[in-house]
Amino acid sequence: MSAPTNIALIIGSLRTESINRKFAELMVAQMPESVVIEEVNLADLPIYNQDYDDKVIDSYERVRKQLKAADAVLIVTPEHNRTMPAALKNVIDIGSRPYKENVWAAKKVAVVTASPSTYGARDSGLDVRKSMQMLAAQMMISPEVYLGNAADSLDEDGNVSERTQKYLQRFVDAFVLFAGNDSE
Repeated sequence: MSAPTNIALIIGSLRTESINRKFAELMVAQMPESVVIEEVNLADLPIYNQDYDDKVIDSYERVRKQLKAADAVLIVTPEHNRTMPAALKNVIDIGSRPYKENVWAAKKVAVVTASPSTYGARDSGLDVRKSMQMLAAQMMISPEVYLGNAADSLDEDGNVSERTQKYLQRFVDAFVLFAGNDSE
């Protein structure tokens, strides 16, 4: 029996009722039993400051350890003002520092974005990809997922529509293959 695939889950929205959280929870439920998911908590992270590079900050160390231990990272995020949310940018910066200790290098990363707007937070996803490229992460290229008009995929109880569930299952299947493939 092979070892489980360890996935770090980052949800870019801090809102409890975030639609991105709902989609992330669905994707987690769609993962096979051989996948272990650990959410990275962003809410308690101080804003990154290079002055902290010489200090031990427990929440920074926790996040860096989670990211290092993961075989891959799944980022599910909205868009704030046509870019990634501040909490997401913060964890990306924390993981990239201190100098020469970038946990993103060669890390397998996939991004899913969702927004009530037509464009599905595409700019946020592209900005995440741009940052990850600079940090030498190994980005999952296909399929890309930008869920536009995402609120329309949820019923009044917050359940995801069957059509969107099927769409996300195809992404999950590809992501699990990508995350567990050591030859990528």
